[in-house]
Amino acid sequence: MSQGCRPVGQPYVVTRSEGNRIEELAGRAAIERVQDTASEASEEDRSLMRAGLHLGVVVDEHQTDFLRGDFLVRNVLGGDPGTGAIVVGDDVSVGQTVQFQVRDAAAADEDLRELLSGVEAEAALLFTCNGRGRRFFGVPDHDAGVLDQLLGPLPVAGALCAGEVGPVGGQNFLHGFTASVALF
Repeated sequence: MSQGCRPVGQPYVVTRSEGNRIEELAGRAAIERVQDTASEASEEDRSLMRAGLHLGVVVDEHQTDFLRGDFLVRNVLGGDPGTGAIVVGDDVSVGQTVQFQVRDAAAADEDLRELLSGVEAEAALLFTCNGRGRRFFGVPDHDAGVLDQLLGPLPVAGALCAGEVGPVGGQNFLHGFTASVALF
């Protein structure tokens, strides 16, 4: 399952939240943490943040270091400058570790290639987000092409979706902007 995002900035512990509204990250207003992350980011990352900021929620809190696949990625839906809160596409609890994420075609390609590396299959089901097409990768049929390149030729069936199911940290979740592959 390739989520198509990569972390930017540093991880923060949620210190105040209610439902999907995060008020504080590591003791400061969540919107200030967004601003801090943007000010420290490269111009490329700031551009990706403007195109759509996401938040990764660490699935296994027992880890001390977090990599791209350790996060359940959710959209940042908006912010309230008056209160300093941000709203995300899922409930986030006090004590959870989070890190801002950006959608990145190179990271999405790398994710998919890493996941398929060293595996064999006779057939595959591919469910890819309608947000991962030509506009994201610059070429049509990217995900199916990677499957064919690394495992093919093999029969592949599937669909373009607006929500894909796949695992993160050993649990299944509903995702967006992902490619989920089942190999047979």
